[in-house]
Amino acid sequence: MQPRALQSIALAVAEARSVDLVLQRIVEGLAAQPEIALARIWLIAPGDICSSCLMRAECPDQVRCLHLLASAGQSIQDPAEDWTRLSGSFRRIPLHVRKMGHIGGTGTPMLITGDLGTDPGIARPEWARAERIMGFGGQPMIFKGETLGVLGVFSRARIQQDEFEWLRMFADQAAVALVNARAFEEVARLRQQVELERDHLREEVREALALGDIVGESSALQMVLRQVERVAPTNASVLLLGESGTGKELVASAIHDRSARRQQPFVRVNCASVHAELFESEFFGHVKGAFTGAVRDRVGRFQLADGGTLFLDEVGEIPPTLQAKLLRVLEGGQFERVGEERTRRVDVRIIAATNRILESEVEAGRFRRDLYYRLSLFPIEVPPLRDRKEDIPLLAAHFLRLASQRLNRPAPGSTASDLEMLQQYDWPGNVRELAHVIERAVILGDGRELRVRQALALTRPRPGRPGSTTQPRTTRPSAAVTDAEMRRLEQENIQLAMDQAGGKIYGHGGAAELLGLKPTTLTYRMKALGIRPR
Repeated sequence: MQPRALQSIALAVAEARSVDLVLQRIVEGLAAQPEIALARIWLIAPGDICSSCLMRAECPDQVRCLHLLASAGQSIQDPAEDWTRLSGSFRRIPLHVRKMGHIGGTGTPMLITGDLGTDPGIARPEWARAERIMGFGGQPMIFKGETLGVLGVFSRARIQQDEFEWLRMFADQAAVALVNARAFEEVARLRQQVELERDHLREEVREALALGDIVGESSALQMVLRQVERVAPTNASVLLLGESGTGKELVASAIHDRSARRQQPFVRVNCASVHAELFESEFFGHVKGAFTGAVRDRVGRFQLADGGTLFLDEVGEIPPTLQAKLLRVLEGGQFERVGEERTRRVDVRIIAATNRILESEVEAGRFRRDLYYRLSLFPIEVPPLRDRKEDIPLLAAHFLRLASQRLNRPAPGSTASDLEMLQQYDWPGNVRELAHVIERAVILGDGRELRVRQALALTRPRPGRPGSTTQPRTTRPSAAVTDAEMRRLEQENIQLAMDQAGGKIYGHGGAAELLGLKPTTLTYRMKALGIRPR
């Protein structure tokens, strides 16, 4: 084993990016040397075939052992014999048992010279005599003090001490290559997992937006679409206004898809669902150790959306303490991760959405005026469904087709009376509520007809019904309500729901369920309104 030959093998091994290839190049490179009869590598791993292992009786604990994972060589007695096979008698060796187990268990090298056919430490002396084996060198593969496995070579020439020392250094390099290959495989595995999760999330977004393409022919909707076509090719910030469930996210997606950024990411953040203490980390990311629980670096939403579009849903929920930092990113494209001093630059287009009246929030001091002006460069009002009831037949047919596909049921036809009932309802939940009602009507039906009346009956809260916190919406307020009055009404409504739920926020029968809110959203609103559970 000449040093030059070992260096050449080490270079070939260093280029490998998989564990199997690293091990294969090591044993094949060693076996190609004229004096080497057999080269093998065992790695330490959990016991897996203990019930059938030929050395089970010798195994002290049956927890971990040496697994034969690579083998190369050639017999002089029978050149056709396959020495690359990994299923022989020595495919598993207990730690601290026999010479290989001793090397793996103690991390101590072992050198045997002379006629191995007469050495008592050889398990198969007749094989050593037949193959004229004159030397054995076994080196532990150690990385940062941990023994990973054993590299063993059987030579037809005596192994000199200096060759054994070179083999020691080669084993150390092989251990480093093995660790690197494992890291590359883990990175590849995580990348594949991320890609699968990305595809899954994209599919979920498609289904969530599958409320599909924007459906409708009403003049109110056509005005929105004309505004989308005008603003989409620009980089202007857009503020989408309107009630919950009107399809603001669908409009935001349409703007992105019609822009020059359509090949880049479209990243969504629901500001109402982010805990106040985690806003900065969610937007800008953090480094490992920045705070308790930050066990690894995290990329923020701004960095994920670099080159693309960031959709800030419920932007009115952003805490005032973070609004200044958000404004800095919008104005200069610069930010720092939490716990990091390095300034990063991003190119992100912002589309924001809210169901609040931000002008009132600005006057009340809860939203920065300069941030409001930055976000509302091009405002678009998304109309509620009650203002575009002529679109209900088209929307109902669209949702009926989607619900039937999703539920794997035949699509029943809708009658004139069905459509009349749908158009008479006020739709406080807007398009989202209509989609739910149609799906509920498909579930209640038998595949031949829609049960629209029953589906609507489950939707409308009845006065006096246990758990009901709202009344059917029949008329609009006769006069505008002040912001202070709205806050007072919201406080009373939340407190009423908390009382009916017995102070319970989460889970079945909790206040969040009664109000139709996410528990995190309700918790944030209670904190903002100064409501404490009784």
